Amino acid sequence: MITGWRHPARLVVLAFLAATAAGTVLLMLPVAAEPGRTTGFMQALFTAVSGITGTGLAVVDTGSHWSVFGEVLLLVLWQVGGLGIMTLASVLALLVSHRLNLQMQLTVKTETNTLNLGQVRRVVAGVVTISLVVEAIGAVVLALRFWLGYGESFGRALYSGVFHSISSFNSVGLALYPDSLMRYATDPWVCLPIAALSVTGGLGFPVLFELLRRHRKRWSLHTKITVPVYLGLMAFGMLVVLVVEWARAGTLGPYGVGDKLLIGLFHGVMPGSSGFNTVDVAQLQPATLLAYDVLMFVGGGSAGTTGGIKVTTFALLAFVLLAEVRAEPSVHVMGRRLSAEVQRQAVTVALLGVGVVMVSTLVLLATTSFRLDAVLVETTAAFGGVGMSTGITPQLSPTGQLVIIVLMFIGRVGPITLVSSLALRERRRRYELPEERPIVG
Repeated sequence: MITGWRHPARLVVLAFLAATAAGTVLLMLPVAAEPGRTTGFMQALFTAVSGITGTGLAVVDTGSHWSVFGEVLLLVLWQVGGLGIMTLASVLALLVSHRLNLQMQLTVKTETNTLNLGQVRRVVAGVVTISLVVEAIGAVVLALRFWLGYGESFGRALYSGVFHSISSFNSVGLALYPDSLMRYATDPWVCLPIAALSVTGGLGFPVLFELLRRHRKRWSLHTKITVPVYLGLMAFGMLVVLVVEWARAGTLGPYGVGDKLLIGLFHGVMPGSSGFNTVDVAQLQPATLLAYDVLMFVGGGSAGTTGGIKVTTFALLAFVLLAEVRAEPSVHVMGRRLSAEVQRQAVTVALLGVGVVMVSTLVLLATTSFRLDAVLVETTAAFGGVGMSTGITPQLSPTGQLVIIVLMFIGRVGPITLVSSLALRERRRRYELPEERPIVG
């Protein structure tokens, strides 16, 4: 069993804490802000945590507060956070996979086996290559649109394209404009590339690798679960937005049918990925916000750039529920049987996620005067790593902002470290106690 500070899960936490500390110090430098503006410790800390975890919640306006140096620093934090999460989570997944495979084989190498160095290199190279290629393609498409479609100078268009491409792929959801992307609500050449970048980052590297390298018949169970469930959740989000907001004056009401469909598609994608918005989130109906809460809580694929409990966790719980309803003794999914360990891990992650979000929501409700729906969007967005808010983030007290900071960190790093810790310390019980069945329900 791996113990001490060499445990991979602890190393993940230490790495992100170190990156957060460095980001906070650099953001407090006068050169990071526009002339005449200063950045306090809490603002810098909040922005650094939001950036390194890819959450995108903000206490200051990105475009007007930060200088070019500060904005470039944000891009570096987003890129480091996104690549770091995808790389570390993928390596941990390999480590866990090797550990469990050896246990099933009951070999003596179980406790001494280490991850093959060649595999680690391939994972890191794959993550970096896919990320940079996808971001480059997105940046070119967006830059051309800003340049040719909106008359921006080539340099400004290129900078804006790179900024929003990195923000999208790493599920940050921060734009250079105070209204997010509302000015581009009806422009498919901006909205669709950003949606595609957000989905690509949200799927996770293991899924992206299989989609690029393997035929569909050779997909792993993880990919077979993640892709349809992730797309299904997006379709659910789009349907809710279109049905609930179709005639609302403050949201979809003023637009034509084609524009409504584009906005609905965009807002169906965003809660489970980056969190940009093309309509005012504060004007959305409570039913829409509740659907957003669910989608943000679930998040995206494992080893992706989003937070939350992850799509696979959500799907596994659904399969367990279905098997129990059918009175089946074991859980079967697409020709495979789910182990009891995986089921317990899914339940643990989901319940702890519910607990963390609920406690944070209670604290914010007790210390602020905001409505429940606005506060719940804030806490689920923080846990889900989504830059979506009804606009209350800058108005939170220092205590409230600290709660969101902790929640962003837990939501982004917590599930990875928790699952890897549970899997890497698997042990066999030498005896079992007498069985008893308490009353359920």
